[in-house]
Amino acid sequence: MQTNLAPFIKDTPEGREADAILRKCTHCGLCTATCPTYQLLGDELDGPRGRIYLIKQVLEGALPTSKTQLHLDRCLTCRSCETTCPSGVQYGRLLDIGRHVVEEHVARGPLEAIQRRALRAVIPSPALFNPLLRLGQVTRPLLPQPLKRKVPTSAAAPKPWPTSNHVRRMLVLEGCVQPGLSPNTNAAAARVLDRLGITLVRASEAGCCGAVSFHLDAQDEALDFMRRNVDAWWPYIEHGTEAIVMTASGCGVMVKDYGHLLSRDPAYAAKAKRVSELTKDISEVIAAERDKLLSLPPSPFPLPRRVAFHSPCTLQHGMKMKDKVEALLSDLGFELANVPNAHLCCGSAGTYSILQPELSRQLLANKIAALSSGKPSAILTANIGCQSHLQTATELPVRHWIEALEERLAP
Repeated sequence: MQTNLAPFIKDTPEGREADAILRKCTHCGLCTATCPTYQLLGDELDGPRGRIYLIKQVLEGALPTSKTQLHLDRCLTCRSCETTCPSGVQYGRLLDIGRHVVEEHVARGPLEAIQRRALRAVIPSPALFNPLLRLGQVTRPLLPQPLKRKVPTSAAAPKPWPTSNHVRRMLVLEGCVQPGLSPNTNAAAARVLDRLGITLVRASEAGCCGAVSFHLDAQDEALDFMRRNVDAWWPYIEHGTEAIVMTASGCGVMVKDYGHLLSRDPAYAAKAKRVSELTKDISEVIAAERDKLLSLPPSPFPLPRRVAFHSPCTLQHGMKMKDKVEALLSDLGFELANVPNAHLCCGSAGTYSILQPELSRQLLANKIAALSSGKPSAILTANIGCQSHLQTATELPVRHWIEALEERLAP
């Protein structure tokens, strides 16, 4: 694709990156076939190719409008198009650049601006999110049905965190909402790794990965979250921690990008690059210990075997880890139900289910139908946002796969 970027961005780092991405696009349109919003709306401007054209026009000097902003807002950032693209177009990074430029030129309405600011304030802060969650759970029986479905029931208390002190040590990101919504997930990961001779360590100073702020176009705020985490983890890295483990793929894809996002910060560039190199999804850690895991005795208790695995977009498209978890589950004796159109997003997509509720509901209905079609006894996933979103639309239990794996092992 030929480009002629406007002077305001042409010679900036963002402009050079956008120019290189745009020039890779060959207009082939294969991406539209796997774009969830294009499938629902049938509008070229609600598919990757159309959005690329919109961003190109803006970067070449055309004034964006509220319509431009709407089409970019409707994008889930699922990056399914990246998996499909034969030319390797890094659409997700181009979208971040385009959204930022549009945001600077198109003002949002007061209510929308307040809503986005509130999401940035509440979601990354357990001190705010957890009390609001508890309030919602207490008043849940009194809520109207549509709102009641959105409030998760109280989660069971987590099992004890292991107390062993192994030579091998890894960090874990606690996460923002996961400790409140699914407190047993990280504890289950710690217990599995403990059986494999690895101690999982929590760094109390670490917090939000920055994804919520970044994708709501508060990029400077997001970079501050990233710097805080780098500072929190660096003493552990200096003392030889093996990896930084992510049990939420949404956080994982963001932290793996710290090196790129902080590359122009001289105080953090080298450290952020090292953090990204050490960051691993929990499935990568488990896969590396596969033989040891399979040698452990199985649980003597009967457990559900037929499950459907929902592969989050951040796992299969963002981190390019398609079929990795499925292979581990099969090795451990789970029977995997077939999931049609497994590449399509469930509609959670961070804050998307709140900001684009109608499109999100359609995507959720389609995903639940696909996940349920194989008659599983449970749905497993790898990201807390997807887990909570899916649970609002099904009576089947929806859990993180590491919890199911932990239960497969003898106590």
